[in-house]
Amino acid sequence: MRKADLLIRNVLIAENGPAFDIAIEAGKISAIGPQLKCEAITEHDGEGLFAFAGFVDSHIHLDKACILDRCTICEGTLAEAVRETSRAKEGFDEEDVYRRAARVVEKAIVSGTNRMRTFVEVDPRAGLRSFEAIKRIRRDYAFAIDIEICAFAQEGLTGEPDTLALLQAALRDGADLIGGCPYTDRDPVAHVRQVFDLAQVHGTAVDFHLDFDLDPDHTSLPAVIDETVARGYQGRVSIGHVTNLSAMAPERVLEIASLLGNAGVALTVLPVTDLFLTGRDADRLVPRGLAPAHLLARHGVTTSVATNNVLNPFTPFGDVSLMRMANLYANVAQLSRREDIEAVFGMVGARAAALMRQPHGLATGAPADIVLLDCEGPVDAVRTVGKAVRGWKDGKQTFENGRPRLLRP
Repeated sequence: MRKADLLIRNVLIAENGPAFDIAIEAGKISAIGPQLKCEAITEHDGEGLFAFAGFVDSHIHLDKACILDRCTICEGTLAEAVRETSRAKEGFDEEDVYRRAARVVEKAIVSGTNRMRTFVEVDPRAGLRSFEAIKRIRRDYAFAIDIEICAFAQEGLTGEPDTLALLQAALRDGADLIGGCPYTDRDPVAHVRQVFDLAQVHGTAVDFHLDFDLDPDHTSLPAVIDETVARGYQGRVSIGHVTNLSAMAPERVLEIASLLGNAGVALTVLPVTDLFLTGRDADRLVPRGLAPAHLLARHGVTTSVATNNVLNPFTPFGDVSLMRMANLYANVAQLSRREDIEAVFGMVGARAAALMRQPHGLATGAPADIVLLDCEGPVDAVRTVGKAVRGWKDGKQTFENGRPRLLRP
């Protein structure tokens, strides 16, 4: 008889599918099947919940989360958010960043997220203080979540040689990749080029915050695509926001989808921030400002939906629930077809993992990273904001939320 460390019985792994059991040994999935015959050290009743490999947050800012108490929001604009956060981060110290980041990471874990990419601002105002704090977070929470650190130039690069030196230091000392923000730089094209230069020297991937406005004629996308192709970086570049795609004609969006797909450039949409900061100059019929990730995905672009900011001037809301984020995107994008809604579930799971060039899924031999949701499958999860009930990382349980119970009199 097959032996296992843990046997999770009676779970769904597909919408409207039969119940399966999952056997786990030495932190890996050793078998998946109906009514497995297995001698297990521990058995767990999955209660007919939907099992999948966990949520993946491909774009979050842990270092500047939860700072509303030290910022003022009057305009609700991108410029104000950058300005207020820049002022606040001068006072960040390592312990402060650690405490706030830990609060967010713990909420993410109990919401079913077991992988994330966090941007960390590295510049003369923050120094390496935030970076050191997030490295500690990555280490201390590795039992439950894999954290990728992107050293990030939020406030430009070409006019700040000290930022360049600090980014190099971070890349030498544990940052996983480099991130840029052309729209805050006085020379966006040179900014893109310098970020790619750093990535090539250190052998890392690249992730840009890009085109965060509603002007369809203003874009740094050609610079990013040209550098990606010229340097052979296909599949190693991602971009976030690109809200001006929402202001373009459908045929232009399809042209860009083709360009992104051919260049292997992935896209992340940040629904809460994009909705909060864009369209501020409209006094009625306020535009949504969301890049149409579902349309791009249909044409071969790797797309994801992510958290971005939590409780700061960029986004004065947030509970780090990617299930809520997927539901919000699907609602705002007015999706109803099952295939589109299922694709959105992938944008906070398997597709987001693909953007980060990481495997994802439940299969024999895969890591036993398993989250159980209170729903019938991916489509039902997005439609009902399926609750994460419990989860395991490498076969060890990391959180328990329990199922709601109605207490009848």
